[in-house]
Amino acid sequence: MQTHLLSVPAPRGPAEPVQPVRPPLRFAGLRLVHAALRRDLARLPTALRLLQPGDEAGATALRGHWEFLTAMLTCHHEQEDHRVWPLLRRFAPELRLLVNWLEDDHHNLDHSFTRATTLMRVATGDPASAWPVAYALEELAARLETHLRVEEDQVLPAMEELFSPHSRVGTLAELLDLLRAAEGPGAPDALAWLLDGVAPEEIEALIGQCDDLTARQWPHWQAVYARCTAQLWGTLPIGE
Repeated sequence: MQTHLLSVPAPRGPAEPVQPVRPPLRFAGLRLVHAALRRDLARLPTALRLLQPGDEAGATALRGHWEFLTAMLTCHHEQEDHRVWPLLRRFAPELRLLVNWLEDDHHNLDHSFTRATTLMRVATGDPASAWPVAYALEELAARLETHLRVEEDQVLPAMEELFSPHSRVGTLAELLDLLRAAEGPGAPDALAWLLDGVAPEEIEALIGQCDDLTARQWPHWQAVYARCTAQLWGTLPIGE
């Protein structure tokens, strides 16, 4: 039986209206990846600029987090290319040209992130070169933003019409299953990364959609992630 972490409301008197529960965010697996990519690509340039010569621990943390981010991007692209786009080509043929463009753009973005990985290794090895690399990451973030907006403005609304609210396509549960079956980021790290900065009440609703084991282990995963990223983001100004 699936565990739901949403609190059960206490009995209400006849004069107390029952507050409606907001339905779970549709396609949360896709939307959360978008939000997490935007979040980290906004703060990684600042973290690079703040990196000090001789800070090996900070440099290692930045390299590791960048590699994790790119692995999550790859997983996201694979989820769309192998799971979502074939369904859209079959059931929404009017979107085929758009889907073809998005799939081609995935390959272009993958190449751009591969080049950025080389730059990150240079910058974390020599903080004197961090500033131009930080600018390159900001340009990459702007490039990715165009792609994400096309998906959110043109594809997700069509998916809402096409798929049942009970469909697993694009859900957080589906994404976690794909991560467990693939060689790449583990589901615990991925879930904590995806929910970093999400409002507590929304986290409860999202965890409630996951399996029993995930729901039980989530507090531990969240605490471990917070400790591991404290050094990475701890020196950033508030709001980054």
